[in-house]
Amino acid sequence: MKEALYMIPVNDAFDKHCECPVCTMYEEIEKDAINFTLGPSYMEDDIRMETDKTGFCEKHIRLMYKHQNRLGLGLILNTHFNKVIKDFEKLSKSTPKAPSFFKRNTSPDKLMEYMDNLNNSCYVCNRINGVFDRYIATIFHLYKTDGDFVSKLKKSKGFCFAHYTLLYKNAGNHLGGRDYEDFIRMLNDVFLSNLKRVNDDVEWFTDKFDYTNKDAPWKNSKDALPRALIKTNSVSYNEENS
Repeated sequence: MKEALYMIPVNDAFDKHCECPVCTMYEEIEKDAINFTLGPSYMEDDIRMETDKTGFCEKHIRLMYKHQNRLGLGLILNTHFNKVIKDFEKLSKSTPKAPSFFKRNTSPDKLMEYMDNLNNSCYVCNRINGVFDRYIATIFHLYKTDGDFVSKLKKSKGFCFAHYTLLYKNAGNHLGGRDYEDFIRMLNDVFLSNLKRVNDDVEWFTDKFDYTNKDAPWKNSKDALPRALIKTNSVSYNEENS
């Protein structure tokens, strides 16, 4: 069963009892994808063909630059630029006709189509998405087959806005009937109760700036803002502190 390959990392993420275990899963996949891209694989012809073709998004090129393998990144970018230059020179030879004030130009601009595709593709994103989709499917598989996992899910600290929405929208693809209804009810309860918990911590964090509370304990509010950023925007502690 395919899901069995992903049960351990999914369970590990929920065992960490973090503000969003799906964020934790994504970050681990992302780290592995960056390490793979800048590991020995960048010397393989088939991998280089893909990186030459797709390039990288802004987020992942930044993470790759922070990686220790600057030589690998340089080699990857060199051959990527070589391909873009070659493609650009070929596609830019034919100049598109100027748009008419009276008639819309419906002929495709192949150069702009090429650049649009380039600007919206990323080798690391592609590598992440295939694994991440299996992780999401595994969450639902474990929900149906593993009572211990259901207990973990109920006792979790909830999810960020984006991953709550992702789980809600995907539930219908994996669950039906009573299973679907129970999952959605549980998902909503877990999400809302933990959002209220974090909001209470944020509120007390702000209240602590009132001089009347200067000697009051911080309770659980010292790290309330970083945890709130996870809930609202999937911003991890590491990203915030980097």
